[in-house]
Parts: sequence; C-alpha cells; structure tokens
Amino acid sequence: MTIVAHAEVPRSRIAVASFVGTAIEFYDFYIYGTAAALIFGQVFFPSFSAAAGVLASLATFAVGFVARPLGAVLFGHWGDRLGRKSMLIASLLCMGLATVAVGLVPGYAALGVWAPILLVGLRFLQGIGLGGEWGGAVLLATEYAPAGKRGLYSAFPQIGPAVGFILGNAFFLVLNATMAPAAFASYGWRLPFLGSAVLLVVGFYIRLRIAETPVFRAAVAERDRAKVPVLELVRGQPKVLVLATLSFVLAHTLFYTVTTFCLSLGTSALRIPRTTMLVAALIAAAVMGVATLCFAMRSDRWGRRRLSAVAAVLAAVWAFPLFALLQTRNPVLVTVALVGGLFCFAMLYGPMGAFLPELFRVRYRYSGASIAYSASGIVGGGIVPIVATDLWASTGSSVPVALLLIAIAALSLACILALPETRDRDFTDGAGQLPTRAGRG
Repeated sequence: MTIVAHAEVPRSRIAVASFVGTAIEFYDFYIYGTAAALIFGQVFFPSFSAAAGVLASLATFAVGFVARPLGAVLFGHWGDRLGRKSMLIASLLCMGLATVAVGLVPGYAALGVWAPILLVGLRFLQGIGLGGEWGGAVLLATEYAPAGKRGLYSAFPQIGPAVGFILGNAFFLVLNATMAPAAFASYGWRLPFLGSAVLLVVGFYIRLRIAETPVFRAAVAERDRAKVPVLELVRGQPKVLVLATLSFVLAHTLFYTVTTFCLSLGTSALRIPRTTMLVAALIAAAVMGVATLCFAMRSDRWGRRRLSAVAAVLAAVWAFPLFALLQTRNPVLVTVALVGGLFCFAMLYGPMGAFLPELFRVRYRYSGASIAYSASGIVGGGIVPIVATDLWASTGSSVPVALLLIAIAALSLACILALPETRDRDFTDGAGQLPTRAGRG
C-alpha cells in the first residue's frame, strides 16, 4: 500500500487530538464507577441492604461494559468504511451527552423504579460511545506515527485514562471534603457529571481540526476497504481476535479491581475513610500515567509481547500483597497496594496501544482493535468487580478474590505468549506481512 502524499501534521496536534478524547471519555466512564461505589446504592437502590445496594450499583456499572462491544462493532464498521475522524467525533458526542444526562436523572425517591431504569439506559449509551473511542484514538495516533515510533505515538491516547481518572476522582475528593454527607447525596454527586459538558465542548472543537490519517487515506485511494469489516475480521483473523481479547482481560481486571472494587471494599467493609481511599487512588493513578507513558515508549525497543508477558506475571505476584496491604487500613500501605496494582496495569496497558492495532489488517483494523479491547472489558471490568464483591461478602476473605486475579493473569499470559511480536510489522499492509527492521528504535 502506498501512503498518499499529505501535508505535515504537527505532532502536538496529533497528540492533543488523540489524548483529549480518551481523557474526556474515560473521565465520564470513571466518574460513573466512583459514584456507583460511593453513592448510587443509597440514591437509586435505597430499599436494599448496604451490600446489596453496592452490588446493584456495580451491576449498572457493568452495563457499560456489555454495551462497549456493540459500540466497537458499530463505530468500527463505519470507522473502517468512512474514516477514523468522523467516528471519533460521533463517539465523543454519544459518550458526553449521556454523561451529562446521568447528572440530571432524579433519584428513586422521585421516580421510583424508573430512576434506575433511566440510569441503566444512559450507562448503556456511555458504553456504546466508549466502545468506539479507544480504537479510533489509538489508530489516529499510530497511523500517523513514523516507523519505529508507534509505541511512542500510542502513548498519547493511552495516558488519557489516567488523566480522566485523576480529574474525576479529584472532583469527588473536593466535593467530599467541602460538602455535608446529606448535600453530597442530594446533589453534590451530580456536579462531576454536569461538569463534563465543558470538557465535551473542548474535545469536540479539537477533534474537528484534525485530518484523516494517512494510512486510511491510502486505503481509500487504493479502494482497499472492507464492505462488512466485522465479517472479514471474523473470517480472516478469528484466532488473533480471540487471543487479543483474552490477553487484554487482565488489564481491565487490574484497573477496575483497584479503582472500583477496592474503593468500594475500603470505604464499606474495611471502614477506611473515603478521603483516604480517594487520595490513595489519585496517587496510584498519577504513577499509572507516568508508567503507561514509559512502557509505551519502551515497547518500541523491548517489544510489545515481552512487556505484556512480564506484566501478567507481576500481576499474579501482586494479587495477595494487594489485599493484605489494603486490609491493614494504614494510609501509606493502602496507597502502596493501589500503586502496585496500577503499575502492573500500566506495564500491560502501555504496550497494548500499539500491540492491538498492529495485530490486524488495515481493512478492518478499527473493528479488530475496538472489539478486542471492548469485549475484554465485559469480563475484566464488568463481571470481575461484581464477582469479587460477592466473593468477599460470602466468605469475608480476600483469598478467593486474589486467586481469581491469579487465574485471570495466567489466562492472559498464555494468550499473550500465543500472539506474535508486532513492533517491526509493516503497518500499512497490515497483519500477516513479514516484519521489517526499518526504523527500529
């Protein structure tokens, strides 16, 4: 495939356009998770017991993960047919408008059963939007990247989740410190959702100003576009799709175990002050952001597969220390627990920004990367926090939860090792081509 000549696009514009959308969309996604862990039980499920209310809230949180593969198929189809830019704008609007609407949903006291139903519907739309966001953002970055720099360029959207999480948790931390519990339960929790409207406008403006990627324009020029990308994907690379999906389950598991399950466990069962847990999570997210950037860059030299495999091993090793440190209730040790968990996540997540797109051909790359990423979230982000909460509630022990993490790490490791190394592949011709050493390093 021949790259179509195009005007030089500043690296800063590519970085900002790919970063800002993921930061905003993950901010939207994460504030829902924080609110689900902290307040949704009493606002939308007041007749439930405390434990049942948390489980019900996490169930609405899981709906977003179920919707994400559908969003990946929809946005992936049109992203492979019409281009990356238009779908990135559409996914941002879908996610942003749904998030603002969550902040406007009345509680159970006002609407009864319709309140959680509306909440679930909006969460579903959030999942649809995010299902199309990640794949498009990493393609925007990597398809502009020069040879040997795809890991570096993929770091732009990959640090968006850390920034989004920090913004969301910082917002809740300020509200928790400045508002009475009754005021927070009444209207305070809504402010982070309503505030996302400002971020939505900024992100929309920035993405309007970016051009289509040169790799996709080359595919258009040579009429190398799939009519039904998802069908070609399933027929052409079914094994790669399954392995890529299972290899990424661990990343979602690590992140949402630390940021959702541990937050809920710490503030409810362990009676750790909410402020302590939020500050610890903020520190861990900051470390995660820096580590994600470093590992994404290092993957250009060390390889995507090698770093991902090491991350899976470290995650298994950290499973028991994570919960042992959390149960000490000591603020410093709690912070160490969360930092360790998100460090393992960053070692896997950083390389994956380039790894997943490199596994698939240009004709259905948006679909392949998006579906693998989103489908893995059903288990790792949607089901695992619920199962972990139930395991803790039924046994009163962290041992079953730690064993669950180890089992998922072992599964992901086996799938990672079954995938090929991709850092030297010709990105324009897609997966299945012979590696090239050009531009390495």
